[in-house]
Amino acid sequence: MADENADMNMDGDSTADDSVTAGGKKKGGLKAILPQLLKWLIIGVVAVIFIVSVVLITLHFKEGNGKPQTTIGVSEEYTEKREKFDWYTSLDQIRTTTADPVPASVIVQVALGYKKDDKAASTEITARTVEIRDFLRRYFSEKTIEELKPQNEPLIRQQIRDQINDDILSDSRIRDVRFLNKDVVEQ
Repeated sequence: MADENADMNMDGDSTADDSVTAGGKKKGGLKAILPQLLKWLIIGVVAVIFIVSVVLITLHFKEGNGKPQTTIGVSEEYTEKREKFDWYTSLDQIRTTTADPVPASVIVQVALGYKKDDKAASTEITARTVEIRDFLRRYFSEKTIEELKPQNEPLIRQQIRDQINDDILSDSRIRDVRFLNKDVVEQ
């Protein structure tokens, strides 16, 4: 009986090592770890569900409480993708004078845009460079200072494009005309 008292403390608990059973075998291994592992796994899953729920609810309130944004209509002109061109920039500067009573000097360099990878257009423009330069010289010498003002440039570019396509080129078309420089110097 003395041995039994030595193994038990006052509360009636055993003071012997809990991991050793009466038969001398150790408790533990997977059976001891599994409940702890499941407990932490469940806590982790619940935490993830909680965090995701809080984020979703926050986003819902954030998007739902604000004023609905209205869209502003955009014209087709701005929504279309602009066509990409290859540019013929080998035309030299054109120097001429205007048709005014007191003529102004005009110095202009033009770039001609044609359909991307259109070798026929490039070849034809190169073959007709002299005719194009002569046309541009005549075109600008027939204009007045008033007609060459910057606000008229879109109209000038369109006229040049149309006249080159109609009168000079036969097998291909230019799509755009841009001024690399355009100086009108009054006397």
